Amino acid sequence: MAIAFFNFASFLSHRSHRLYPQTAESPRAAAGGGDNNNPYPSPKKITTKEVLTDLSPLIKVYTDGTVERPLKTPDVPPSPEDSTTGVASKDITISPLISARIYLPKLTHPTQKLPIVVYFRGGYFCIGSTFSLLEYRYTNLLTAACGALVVSVDFRLAPEHPLPAAYDDSWYALNWICSHGIEKDEWIANHADFNRLFLCGDSSGANIAHNLVMRTGSDPLPGPVKIAGAIVSQPYFWGSKPIGNEPEVNREGNLLHRMWLFVHPTAGGGIDDPLINPFADGAPSLSGLGCGKIMVCVAEKDATAARGRLYAEKVRKSGWRGEVEVVEVEGEDHCFHVYFPEKVKARNLINRMAAFISH
Repeated sequence: MAIAFFNFASFLSHRSHRLYPQTAESPRAAAGGGDNNNPYPSPKKITTKEVLTDLSPLIKVYTDGTVERPLKTPDVPPSPEDSTTGVASKDITISPLISARIYLPKLTHPTQKLPIVVYFRGGYFCIGSTFSLLEYRYTNLLTAACGALVVSVDFRLAPEHPLPAAYDDSWYALNWICSHGIEKDEWIANHADFNRLFLCGDSSGANIAHNLVMRTGSDPLPGPVKIAGAIVSQPYFWGSKPIGNEPEVNREGNLLHRMWLFVHPTAGGGIDDPLINPFADGAPSLSGLGCGKIMVCVAEKDATAARGRLYAEKVRKSGWRGEVEVVEVEGEDHCFHVYFPEKVKARNLINRMAAFISH
């Protein structure tokens, strides 16, 4: 199974993060052995760093608590004016655990009201950063094309913070954004048109967008705010039963299967939990989607393409009264438009997203 960004190791830098500090209580410190009251302490034990969970090339977890994320682009600061797009950006704190980067396109007048897009990046709930060069480049282009105020939410990552942490953070952020007093953020208060509120996500971010829209169907947002539409781009959905050209054998060994159980070990339905498999038996009806229209984007070579197509079909047949638009891009793989936004097909997809938001 190929996932597009697996081929980009030379483009990405290395990151190592510790689950716990090196104190006397940490496993690594404890491995040093020795009794502090013993005048003749024993020599330090020689230990080997062992892999606890290997989900290469995405992530490795070691028995000493180290988490390695090899596929990582460097973080970059926001800019008062991006040299390519003219988009301004800044970072904000939503809560002690949640932050975001806001993008503002060039304005035609100082009090201009804009559509507001709440964006959730991909990364399988366990890698990446909203502040990375990769996301900064893509979100600038998306903002300029859409002419919208874009809020890119940074949520906590598994395994340090297993799901549902990312869902909880995203829901909290959405409610914070919709409670748009001037004391919270001037850009949102002055320029956001909440009659044109959209959720957008790629890969696992599309999964988040879908699940938030489902939640708003029964759990209203603050005040009169409603979601006008959602863009679900190459969504990370999976399940125990193969569909389309998905592999029929060794499904439990499939990386997409293993990844879900890694990031959400307590999921009640396992790989058929409605959060990852919205078509599972007993899953809430898709007729409960809390928005007016949905765009589903699919890449032909993506391992999750069949799920994206089925999602659009199931939404149409659910009795939901909104509009469904499907965009399928031939010859491309997972999140190609994020990794290679300079491609003609990537620009075309971004422009389709912009048209969906502006009409």
